[in-house]
Amino acid sequence: MSLSVGDHAPDFVLQGTGDQPFTLSQFRGRPVVLVFYPGDDTPVCTKQLNTYNDDLEQFEQLDAQVLGISAQDLSSHDRFSQRHGFKFPLLADTDKAVASAYGTLGPIGFPRRSVFIVDREGVVRYAHRAIAGLTYRPVSELVGVLERL
Repeated sequence: MSLSVGDHAPDFVLQGTGDQPFTLSQFRGRPVVLVFYPGDDTPVCTKQLNTYNDDLEQFEQLDAQVLGISAQDLSSHDRFSQRHGFKFPLLADTDKAVASAYGTLGPIGFPRRSVFIVDREGVVRYAHRAIAGLTYRPVSELVGVLERL
């Protein structure tokens, strides 16, 4: 079963950059942009996360928290984040349990580039799962969704 718009977003606990655990529920009362990406230091993922980081102020103006999630371990995330100066946490879903819960794994278990927007009450209001991960959702599209919440 795949998570859809209108469903309650599954909560999770994942270690994140800065060596601290993060949960979805800790951001209740704020919208959250969950960015599932295939891998640290890959060309499209690097461009995507740098774009979101460069325009982070647009998300912050709407009180939205951005969280990056992928299957690499915390040491990989720390290096990637430090190298690019990301101002939002990267979370380590090493067993892909969260990716599975959100329906972002392809047929052979490879993560698909996906973005979810969860509203202040924990309900999914936007879901995009890419078939091919060569492009990513633009900031303007995500901010437009956030503005309508």
